[in-house]
Amino acid sequence: MFRKLMATGACVALGCLVLAARPQSKEWKPLFNGKDLTGWKHVGPGSMTVEDGLIRTHGGMGLLYWTGGRVGNCRIRVVFKMRDTNDNSGVFIRIPIEPREEWMPVHYGYEVQIDNHPETSNEDDYHVTGTLYSLTKPLAKPGKPGPEWNSMVITLDGPHTIVALNDVTVTDYTEGQPVPERKFDFEPQRGRRPNEGYFGLQNHSEDDVVFFKEVSMQPLK
Repeated sequence: MFRKLMATGACVALGCLVLAARPQSKEWKPLFNGKDLTGWKHVGPGSMTVEDGLIRTHGGMGLLYWTGGRVGNCRIRVVFKMRDTNDNSGVFIRIPIEPREEWMPVHYGYEVQIDNHPETSNEDDYHVTGTLYSLTKPLAKPGKPGPEWNSMVITLDGPHTIVALNDVTVTDYTEGQPVPERKFDFEPQRGRRPNEGYFGLQNHSEDDVVFFKEVSMQPLK
């Protein structure tokens, strides 16, 4: 019996050592304080405000970007909901320089789309929530209609971009993979994007109202 207890104790101790040796996941850093837009700046038409602890879009097309600098090798978590059954917005990533107007991020960064029903504007699956707008086809369509909350996690791992929506992977893209040709003038120019860049939230139009209650970042390493 003594030997069994000793063995059990050793296993418990070994288990504790193994757990202690495992790298602890980095904590999420909130980038929106729930009170005001400190640390954020808006460019382009329309605006964003904070109402009842939520960022609300007004008009557009504009961009509210985080002024903390370029980010990479991280995860960005955005929790959002549409006011109506469906509304249009997006999360811009990999913007090479600090934005001064609304179109540079379109053509030189990526937009992670928010739009569950792109067909209503004569667009296809390459423009649905969780895709890199007009560039990637969705692996799934787990977007929830308004006013339900959606959680989007964007992983920037060097040239690799992964987008998970409501815990389901929608996009898994690496720089240099083939993409379709442009169909519309408002679609982004094709080409590689930087491993690090600015990011921000889009306000699309007066008819599209989206609320954001969380924007957080977690380093990968």
